[in-house]
Amino acid sequence: MPPLPLSPPSYLALPEDRALSPYTGLTRAHWEAAADSLLAAVAPYATADGALYHLPADRTSWSGRLSDGLEGYARTLLLAAFRGDEKVLERYADGLAAGTDGVWPRVRDRGQPLVEAASVALALRLTRPLLWDRLDDAVRQRAAGWLGGALTAEPWPCNWELFPVTVGGFLAEIGHEPEASRAAVDRGLDRIEQWYLGDGWYSDGPGRAFDYYNGWAMHLYPVLHARLAGDERLLGLYGGRLSRHLEDYARLFGADGAPVHQGRSLTYRFATAAPLWLGALTGRTPLAPGETRRLASGALRHFLDRGAVDGRGLLTLGWHGPDESVLQGYSGPASPYWASKGFLGLLLPSDHEVWTAREEPGPTDRADAVTPVGPPNWLLQTTASDGLVRLHNHGSEDVRWDPFYTRLAYSTVTRPSAPTRDADSTAGGVPTGDDAPTADGVPTADGAPAGNGAPTRGSAPGEDGVPDEHSASRDNSVIVGGDPSRTRIEPLGVGDGWAASRHSNGDGVRVTSLVLAHGAVEVRAHLVAGAAPGTPVRVTGWPHGPAARSELRSLHGLSEGTGVAGADATLFVALARLTAEPEPRPLAELVSVTVEGAYDVRVSWASGPSARFRFSAVDGGSTEPSWSVAPL
Repeated sequence: MPPLPLSPPSYLALPEDRALSPYTGLTRAHWEAAADSLLAAVAPYATADGALYHLPADRTSWSGRLSDGLEGYARTLLLAAFRGDEKVLERYADGLAAGTDGVWPRVRDRGQPLVEAASVALALRLTRPLLWDRLDDAVRQRAAGWLGGALTAEPWPCNWELFPVTVGGFLAEIGHEPEASRAAVDRGLDRIEQWYLGDGWYSDGPGRAFDYYNGWAMHLYPVLHARLAGDERLLGLYGGRLSRHLEDYARLFGADGAPVHQGRSLTYRFATAAPLWLGALTGRTPLAPGETRRLASGALRHFLDRGAVDGRGLLTLGWHGPDESVLQGYSGPASPYWASKGFLGLLLPSDHEVWTAREEPGPTDRADAVTPVGPPNWLLQTTASDGLVRLHNHGSEDVRWDPFYTRLAYSTVTRPSAPTRDADSTAGGVPTGDDAPTADGVPTADGAPAGNGAPTRGSAPGEDGVPDEHSASRDNSVIVGGDPSRTRIEPLGVGDGWAASRHSNGDGVRVTSLVLAHGAVEVRAHLVAGAAPGTPVRVTGWPHGPAARSELRSLHGLSEGTGVAGADATLFVALARLTAEPEPRPLAELVSVTVEGAYDVRVSWASGPSARFRFSAVDGGSTEPSWSVAPL
């Protein structure tokens, strides 16, 4: 299908208000106009009975067309619930009556209808006086019966555990199978406790998968349930976690509103605004009202101004415009409407201070910062001069969705270069539902050699005199013997201006990595152990793009980003920078790096303190020692 012309965002018909919103120009009226436009655009694609929304696309998800149609109904119903328009809700009432009368697939173990049942239940709970209470009793009985399948359906062990919680909370409220409903709530909330790692951060299931599901799922559902149930104990628990999470989360947005391009389901776009609004809705937030709106409106505007909506007014499958590289096998035509969660702020009345306060600067607007984030072992590096955010990843891993978890770094203005395998492939060839792990475990990361990509338009020469051409093929990686994979990531610590980790590649080579950051400059040091002497090693930096300049300067053990492994563990050090400043100072003027002995690295910043780190062997309980790195 040829791309449709872009549709000008509907809110542009409204004048900007730069007095109230100096950063984005958007007000509540703009949010309402955007919601109304999105809801109007999907209406023509509803079936005659309103039960399914078959949005046009060149693909179906691996759950099939019927499930995709249910997804279209459920996710846009959630948008309608946040908007609270009675006329629109009447349309969805008709669809509910028809859908639960044999049209919708049943809610079963680990099936996509379980996901959509949660959206339906949450929407019904939020709009009970406007929708549920006006339904005929027979329709209510059928709907409760259909939703009731979620009480016993087994979810995938991840954020899916919260779908029965959300359904159970609504069914308990209306008195449907109260014991089973409460049991489903308690069971799901109990299960997610094992993934809470402190300081406001959850892993999305077993392992170390950190991404936007923290905000738009792991925090969203428990906090909303606690608020709607009037449970102050739970609200204190989950609201406190949310507030702490938002301290870090607010730093993931660039000055242009872009979220860091990391993690799966990126086609949900401005669903990233949901936890920001949730903090304001519950009063569990460290952010001022004007800062909350600045960040949320920035995200909305970023996407709607950059082609997220096509000529029909529909959200496309992609990031800005259509883009298959950010899709997964569970992505269907209506999947982007998970972005409906971003409109949660409309639950707040028009006179709430989050709508009436003047916009205030977000973290990236205020000052340069290098912020350690403990549980995921991330280092967030922001620069106010160009509004960029860089995420140094030394603790998140989910090789099923490479390249969105295993790279050394991500940013708000770059996207990771894609691996050679199909973005829609599954780990074991077993399709699973949205947001779910695959059934057969995880695959090995892409082990195909990354070719030497030619310099791309917009790339800048590094200080070795050549563009950082390697990163055009496999960015932010250590490629040993042609193998760029990064698996079994072990966090080694994160602190003031630094983060470190250890990982393996497909051949069992161990790489211990350290990054130090100040301003826009990065020092990257990698110790390669277990490779045969003479094995080529390549260190790559940021991918190229039109929005920023990427540089990589070889310092120790490298020439133009390439070196060779020695007989012993071998240290490689480089400087990297991603900046949108038009005339940045030369890297050599900003930092001095020396390697002392074989494995000590001393870093002296021109406008900051010095630091010294040591790579050292530790007893790994095997014939080959492990390596670690720590500050001295």
